Amino acid sequence: MILVTGGAGFIGANFVLDWRAELDEPVVNVDKLTYAGNLGSLAALKDDPGHHFVRADIGDRETIDAVLAAHRPRAIINFAAESHVDRSIHGPAAFIDTNIVGTFALLEAARAYWSSLPEPERSRFRFVHISTDEVYGSLAPDADGFCETTPYAPNSPYSASKAASDHLVRAYHHTYGLPTLTTNCSNNYGPLQFPEKLIPLMIVNAIAGKPLPVYGDGKNVRDWLYVGDHCAAIRTVLARGAPGATYNIGSNAERTNLEVVHTLCRVLAEQRPGRDYGAQISFVRDRPGHDRRYAIDASKIHNEFGWTPRETFESGLTRTVLWYLDHTAWLQAVSSGEYHKWISLNYTGEPA
Repeated sequence: MILVTGGAGFIGANFVLDWRAELDEPVVNVDKLTYAGNLGSLAALKDDPGHHFVRADIGDRETIDAVLAAHRPRAIINFAAESHVDRSIHGPAAFIDTNIVGTFALLEAARAYWSSLPEPERSRFRFVHISTDEVYGSLAPDADGFCETTPYAPNSPYSASKAASDHLVRAYHHTYGLPTLTTNCSNNYGPLQFPEKLIPLMIVNAIAGKPLPVYGDGKNVRDWLYVGDHCAAIRTVLARGAPGATYNIGSNAERTNLEVVHTLCRVLAEQRPGRDYGAQISFVRDRPGHDRRYAIDASKIHNEFGWTPRETFESGLTRTVLWYLDHTAWLQAVSSGEYHKWISLNYTGEPA
């Protein structure tokens, strides 16, 4: 049994679905079900006896303790986080509460549980913390990619809160011996992503005939990682990673935001011809403190374990577009009134 937190969100749900498809090991899935958590993403597991869902906050120590005692997982994989830079700019308090205070509470629960385990279960236990490349700050255009020893320099409330959580995880290993592992990934994309992030937002707007809003000059650079490749890397780290270690996960697929949108328009033109999707691109006011470039050096996880991504950016993007075109009911379910208010606030500066 493993315990996954945040397993109804984008990356967490993909991880749980892939885990149940690839392995015969049960999962207990804890998620608070905030705006981005969606049980509909886990519909395929509705009748799966190997998937047990618990609605709870990772900061709810009593519930987490009870879940650990009842299910006795061999590992905790922590995806639970507030994860969007724009939301952190408008409302940083939730990011402090979940990403810092919540991670602290989860670490305390994990430490107490791990300390109570008999051998050999205690030696086999792992706590895997999922983090982001944004903790490293912004790269110069010609700088090498972030590696595991790059100094932290977070520039948004989101990245600062994740940096703090990373430091807590590291401290719990060095102070208490808790067998932790941390992964820092580049920008994920793929099925089940809430449509406030760049790629699903562009897909939704493109097929609806709406403007495709690009921040600033569109030249901000990110490394793009297909979510299925990320999930495979996490499984590898869980199975083979050294306690206390950090592993950066990326796909060497740097693209400017504008390049991403133009590629997406070409894929849509192939799948839904008859419209010039590129004509819908519009430039909007840049967001505050917008980091110019992120890039990941993933040589450590490749050299130690042989992990490499299966998808190119183009193949992963095609798979992503096809998924959204085939899952309009899922999109309608997550596109609530609150979502429309958020889009209006971020891309027009005015409340809906």
